[in-house]
Amino acid sequence: MGTGFVITLFVLGIILLVLEIFVPGGIIGLFGVLALITGIVFSVDSFAQGVFFVGLLLLTLTGIFLLSFRLPQTRFLWDRFALKTRLTTKDGYVTPRQNYECFLDKQGIALCQLHPAGTADINGERLDVVTEGAFVNSGSRIKVIAVEGTRIIVRQM
Repeated sequence: MGTGFVITLFVLGIILLVLEIFVPGGIIGLFGVLALITGIVFSVDSFAQGVFFVGLLLLTLTGIFLLSFRLPQTRFLWDRFALKTRLTTKDGYVTPRQNYECFLDKQGIALCQLHPAGTADINGERLDVVTEGAFVNSGSRIKVIAVEGTRIIVRQM
């Protein structure tokens, strides 16, 4: 292959890798790495040299990627991808009750139509419930037949 073609592959590969920073998704970066590998393969004399240089390229790219987490100059890029807000009880977030087993075999009333999910009053508490698949009309008597973690399964009586 001509020298111009190999240089074009290298430049295209680097441009695609830099573009991947601004347009995340992985596909552009993958094509960039493939262009660099193809440029290396076309520029060497033997298969062993090609494997060595491709391995060196992949090791270098991995090192640059890992180093970018530590360097203050590139840290701001990774901060754009991290969620900084937290859900706290002070802001009104309430974690779900951990144990709903106490409602097993209890009876209640559907507060809305269960299609198949909705809200029910069981022992004076409003709970999110789901039926086995059948629709239940609002005001119908229901019974808790199973509890799977935070999922309460009811059946119309």
